[in-house]
Amino acid sequence: ANPMPSYPPAARRRGIEGKVVLDVLVSAEGRALSVEIARSSGSSLLDAAARETIGRWRFRPAMREEEAIEARATVPVQFSLIEP
Repeated sequence: ANPMPSYPPAARRRGIEGKVVLDVLVSAEGRALSVEIARSSGSSLLDAAARETIGRWRFRPAMREEEAIEARATVPVQFSLIEP
């Protein structure tokens, strides 16, 4: 039930779209320890919105046998002005 990033109003007004790919280090407790831009959308507005929101997400941690462990996850975020 993690929320998707809100479309930045300034980016919407300018008609900016793009896809951000984030590299997230997820703790054994499921929290984002770090969120880095793996591939930029080309817009700092979209990149910042995605990074900020995903940083607050809760993740299902990776498991090794029956133990939760820290691991990396790749999270793509698509900003499109046309609703699917």
